[in-house]
Amino acid sequence: MGTSKEAFRFVDLFAGLGGFHVALDELEGRGVFAAEREPKLKALYKVNFGVGAWGDLNELHSDEIIARNVPDHHVLTAGFPCQPFSKAGDQLGFKDTNQGNLFFKVHDILRVKRPQYFILENVPNILKHDGGRTKITIIRLLEELGYTVDVEHFSPHDFGIPQVRDRAYFVGSLQGLDHFEWPAKRKDPTEIQWVLRDQGHSKRAIPKQTLRAIDMWGDFLRRSPASLKLPSFPIWSMEFGATYPYFDETPAGVWARRPMRGLSRMGVKGSFGQSLDCSLDEQIARIPSHANRLGDTNFPKWKQTFIRQNREFYEANSHWIDPWIAQWNPQSFPSSFQKMEWNAQGEDRVIDNFVLQVRASGLRVKRPTTSPSLISFTQTQVPILGANLAGERRYMTPAECAELQSLGGIQLPASDIDAYRALGNAVNARVVKAIAERLLCGLIRPTPSITSDFEILRAAE
Repeated sequence: MGTSKEAFRFVDLFAGLGGFHVALDELEGRGVFAAEREPKLKALYKVNFGVGAWGDLNELHSDEIIARNVPDHHVLTAGFPCQPFSKAGDQLGFKDTNQGNLFFKVHDILRVKRPQYFILENVPNILKHDGGRTKITIIRLLEELGYTVDVEHFSPHDFGIPQVRDRAYFVGSLQGLDHFEWPAKRKDPTEIQWVLRDQGHSKRAIPKQTLRAIDMWGDFLRRSPASLKLPSFPIWSMEFGATYPYFDETPAGVWARRPMRGLSRMGVKGSFGQSLDCSLDEQIARIPSHANRLGDTNFPKWKQTFIRQNREFYEANSHWIDPWIAQWNPQSFPSSFQKMEWNAQGEDRVIDNFVLQVRASGLRVKRPTTSPSLISFTQTQVPILGANLAGERRYMTPAECAELQSLGGIQLPASDIDAYRALGNAVNARVVKAIAERLLCGLIRPTPSITSDFEILRAAE
């Protein structure tokens, strides 16, 4: 298909909130086809961009249907589902029959429609998934269609946006990539304050248990001696006082070897030093969740290391940790609140100075230079701003999270939960534009950069 001086044409697959559309529209492209399965986002795409999106790509189940329904285009974009390749999931990859095989729908459209270029986005773990074989397979299949392919990973903070969210980008061209260079990564400092709004107020209150857990870990930080360097490894408080076996043997191994007594009468202790001279069911409940699965007869090295490090840390600091345990009773909290990740080494230990996020891996405490990675949120995983950052402890608003994805100019879902989830799945428009303006240089004219509200504020400083 020959190029034209008119706007280049693009399609936006797995469109979500339309991050690809925002970026290519800024480059004066014209969206001619989009696909989005989620009904609310599909309707919103029409509102934001005037394009009626296709629904389920699986309905494009033949070459004839693809040829009839997908218009000719110069550029294909797709943030195909990342869950099958994410470290946070089961990592089934292409074996995930619900989502992992959707890459092949992208491949089918490329094969039938033959656009000049493509840009694909996914989680960075896709580059290492299955020992690197997934990446090799993707590149081989695309090269077999005649595309020259390259891949790189970028995070918004590489472009001056206060969010660390690494993503892999595959680009391809039927004309080769001799003209193409990846954008340079910047090292400029960033501040989360750039995206905060004076009128910002989350619709949802932070649950009382979450607030209490923040207070608990805030007190932990206050009690820690100023001369003590806090651990860089995750702090697992349930290992404080524990002595159950974890190196040569595991609790599950003992339970299998001694099905009547298990760990009783062995003189070992469970979480927070709890006695294990009890029934097998009680023993399981008193062993940390990361160590009580019945099939775990051997722990991986990383888990052994974390257990050892936390026990050594406790032994060296029990004189101030034990009073903390006595006051807060951390074993009464869910497992995720019993853990903390301190990502602010060298900073003052005032928890309200930081950006917080509740993860399965614990309460993550980050410097106020960047937001935690926006993910497909449950409400509990929305970043929390400390009171010294926002005047009160509160969740970041959807509008603030949209700025982190360079999507501040579009309409978001009415429900804040739907908005958070969609933003967690979105592609960052500025990162895409930086890649696209180099890849599509033969199709586009120079245009101004995407300018968000926080950039305007920075320019005024």
